Amino acid sequence: MVKSRIALWAAAGLLAACSSPKTEETASIDSVAVVATVTEWVPLFDGQTFNGWSKYGGGEVGKAWKIENGEIYLDAANKDGWQTGDGGDIVTNEEFENFHFKYEWKIAPNGNSGVIFLVHESPEYQYPWQTGPEMQVLDNNGHPDAKIISHRAGDLYDLIVSSEETVKPAGEWNQAEIIVNQGKLDLVLNGVTIVSTQLFTPEWEALIAKSKFKDMPGFGKYKKGKIALQDHGDVVHYRNLMIKPL
Repeated sequence: MVKSRIALWAAAGLLAACSSPKTEETASIDSVAVVATVTEWVPLFDGQTFNGWSKYGGGEVGKAWKIENGEIYLDAANKDGWQTGDGGDIVTNEEFENFHFKYEWKIAPNGNSGVIFLVHESPEYQYPWQTGPEMQVLDNNGHPDAKIISHRAGDLYDLIVSSEETVKPAGEWNQAEIIVNQGKLDLVLNGVTIVSTQLFTPEWEALIAKSKFKDMPGFGKYKKGKIALQDHGDVVHYRNLMIKPL
């Protein structure tokens, strides 16, 4: 669906270029501001509203999620722990299959969050992580989860350990990328590919069987799904969320 829209935007951009100087023109589809250029990168966050996002399980984004200075952040000050209060995980309204997703994140000291992808939103699943794999967001120097191998920042959570640690300290911005193409998964953190694997293979099933997800029948099974930002009860900021269908 998104890919077909982008093809139309790109064609419109090329026609405009033939009759006028090159400029960036914006369009709005489903209330999400996009740049109509042949680069095909589509913002998933317009910097001002939660258009294109909803609370996992349905409904509007919880009030603990806020927008400021072009950033989405979880305000944990008035929350009492993980998944409580007016927060909860949030997901894109759109589903994606083959894509290149890039974003920036920074975590508060001792904080924990994550970006979950290929999420299947359905009443039978209470949380996004019951279906979608996660690229971990964590303060490696302060959060106790960092003591567990495969739970550190950038890891494919509880499945594959990063080949090297490129994460920046708490309070600093990290540039992350999740690339899924025909089942090939690459995770990139601050310009370095730190995880590379093939999804939906016997080897993938063996990884799941050794993980905390082994008793979750829907985990890692869906080839198309939503992208989720996790409420783990800690302050976390996200910005520059962009996707390109492949």
